[in-house]
Amino acid sequence: MFDIYKQIVYKFPMESLKKAIEIIGSQSKLAKKLDITPMAVSQWKKRRVPDWAVLPIEKATNGQVSRHELRPDIYPPEKQHK
Repeated sequence: MFDIYKQIVYKFPMESLKKAIEIIGSQSKLAKKLDITPMAVSQWKKRRVPDWAVLPIEKATNGQVSRHELRPDIYPPEKQHK
C-alpha cells in the first residue's frame, strides 16, 4: 500500500513539475516567475513542490498543470458535478 501511495505522491508530481517547466519554457523562466532561484526549482525535483508554490505554478501554466497534479496529497481531485 505504501509503495502505491509513494508513487502517487512523489513520482506523479515530478512529472507534472517537468510539464510545467516545459510549458513555461525553462527551469530558469519558471524560477523567475516565482521570484526564486533556478536551484530552488531543481531541488523540487529531488523532493516535491512546496505548498506555497503550487497555486502560482497552476496560474503560470494557465491551468495546464493543476494543483492536484503537483500536490495530490494536499489538493485532492475536484469532484465532477452532474
